Amino acid sequence: MLTYYEEDLQNMEDYKLFIGSHVDMKSPDSYLGSVRDALSYGANTFMFYTGAPQNTFRKPVETLKIPEGRALLKENGIDESKIIVHAPYLINAANIAREDIYELSVNTIVSELRRTAAFGVKVMVLHPGSHVGLGVETGIAALCKALDTCFECDGTDVKIALETMAGKGHEIGRTFNEIKMIIDGCKHKERLGVCLDTCHISDAGYDINDFDHILDEFDKIIGLDRLLVIHVNDSKNPIGAHKDRHENIGYGYLGFEALYKVVHHPKLNGIPKILETPYYNEKAPYKQEIEMLRSGNYVEDWRDKL
Repeated sequence: MLTYYEEDLQNMEDYKLFIGSHVDMKSPDSYLGSVRDALSYGANTFMFYTGAPQNTFRKPVETLKIPEGRALLKENGIDESKIIVHAPYLINAANIAREDIYELSVNTIVSELRRTAAFGVKVMVLHPGSHVGLGVETGIAALCKALDTCFECDGTDVKIALETMAGKGHEIGRTFNEIKMIIDGCKHKERLGVCLDTCHISDAGYDINDFDHILDEFDKIIGLDRLLVIHVNDSKNPIGAHKDRHENIGYGYLGFEALYKVVHHPKLNGIPKILETPYYNEKAPYKQEIEMLRSGNYVEDWRDKL
């Protein structure tokens, strides 16, 4: 059993940790089932998709047991403002080369913002997309135009958290400067924030072991007030690999200690931390990972005990 960071934690009496994971939303219990899963993991936040992430088919929100799920959150003292929605993967509003994909992306973003609001959720994570070889500036300009269109017609106050990306292929948003370019290029900047993914930024070339420097750079370029969500993932690949392959906590190149310090960093007080680590032997690892990240007690070979 290893304990990290204890001295620092003793000086953080006002620190409030919100930690959870991605949870499924499946029939027949839908959102009520999502809340139950999160509670079973010991979570006080979670992230979900309003439907399958790979397509645009969506059940009517009236059928998803939203009132029952929200009531269970309230019953357990869960702060609803800390719950997160993730937009579908197929969205690519940076692809101006394909008008059909661009229009589908805009329509899907609008639909997902409205669905997110129906759950009482205030933040939706969005992958910035790919410029498909047309260049970063062209992709960013297309995304900014799309976001402005969405914000002018969605009728909600839901914020979009642009996710930091690993830099594979033609992805945009792989550096803090690119994220800043997107924010600066939009008219409705008040509706934009950032989701920082630990695996992605490491794969993009940022050194997690120097996390204080990362946050200083983020604050200087973007501003910590825009940091709305943290995705806490270990990485199967070394720094700068541009691969985006998540690993369980402590089994990848980032390691438990570095990720524990991210989770408990005083500058991230109150920001939801969401695990997107893979299942192991078809079993959810989140209860064990959340417990270790809360306590600082890392159990060697913990996956074998699932």
